[in-house]
Amino acid sequence: MIQDFFTPISAEVLSDEKTSKEMLGGQLVKHTVVLGFPDLENVNLAFFDVREERGAVGNEGTGIGADEIRKQLYQLYAGNWDVSIADLGTIQPGNNIKDTYFAVQETVAFLLKNNVLPIIIGGGQDLVYANYRGYNQLDQAVNLAVASPKFSFGNVEDDLNSNSYLSKIILEQPCNLFNYANLGYQTYYNSQEEISLIESLSFEAYRVGALKNIAIVEPVMRDADIVAIDMGVVRCGEAPANGNANPNGLYGDDLCAIARYAGISDKVTSFGIYEFNKLFDVNHQTSKLISQVIWYFIEGYSLRTNDYPYGSKDSYLKYLVPFENEVISFYQSDKSQRWWMQVDIPTQSKYKRHVLVPCSYEDYLNTIEQKVPERWFNVHRKIS
Repeated sequence: MIQDFFTPISAEVLSDEKTSKEMLGGQLVKHTVVLGFPDLENVNLAFFDVREERGAVGNEGTGIGADEIRKQLYQLYAGNWDVSIADLGTIQPGNNIKDTYFAVQETVAFLLKNNVLPIIIGGGQDLVYANYRGYNQLDQAVNLAVASPKFSFGNVEDDLNSNSYLSKIILEQPCNLFNYANLGYQTYYNSQEEISLIESLSFEAYRVGALKNIAIVEPVMRDADIVAIDMGVVRCGEAPANGNANPNGLYGDDLCAIARYAGISDKVTSFGIYEFNKLFDVNHQTSKLISQVIWYFIEGYSLRTNDYPYGSKDSYLKYLVPFENEVISFYQSDKSQRWWMQVDIPTQSKYKRHVLVPCSYEDYLNTIEQKVPERWFNVHRKIS
């Protein structure tokens, strides 16, 4: 059982609690020495921290700060939610870093099988690889969305770390990755070869400047299975607690909006925040931001509508748009008014769950003008 991987929440956090029943700290089901590991039967969301920093390049200290996030999170007032949340405690670093990866992988796999959505607090961003490997047993292709200033390809011969984990995800078998989307990359931190590779693989990448219109993130989140946040994507004036902090990047409210979009998405089944370094956390500014990001993810989760791909599209409004030698079908949800565009695939294709591509109303209007969104072409190339 996964409880063997965990140590209880520290006495320091519990003794420092200044919470009421209206606050998250008063509503969580907690793993404590006295109460033991939580019963997950009726739990919707379960968060835990991983104190592994050996793979965090240039950011030593990422393994010691999760309790600061807990202290801030516990003191936030809960929203009007009908969501059961558990704090599973801590995965301590293993004797070997692969031991830590194994513990994370098995934990994610167990939670997914039991319909519990894991929220992971890192630790280095290399833990995204372990999170991804937790999907191995589901026998399905998955989509990964990462908010980070870098793509993290690294060199093929590099060991797995925060700068190379994406290469390991793409190259190592079994490869279950269908799509990767980067949010907030900064061009000068990525070689032209890496940018060209993103394009050749039909992946998605949005420069930090493009996210000034943060609404463009919504369809990306709606199509993601795994969402990962590298705190280096936030400008250091907003979140200084990162050894690789940057003067440019997203604002804190942008990150909260991304988290809320991720929470609302019916398809997102795991969420992680990485590269927080307590050693640089001036006035608890970054730990407060991360706690608010988690709060917004929970709020988004509470607003899920079970749209497609989990609900039936039979009652959706369907729009047909002629384009060159084919017709592209658009669907609008009768529940949320959100939009999808259809990519036709072979009947026996293993990519059936990717047949509908999330999009916006603007994408529909552009297609009428014969400007089909790049996201449609990317999926079409991958499955045709």
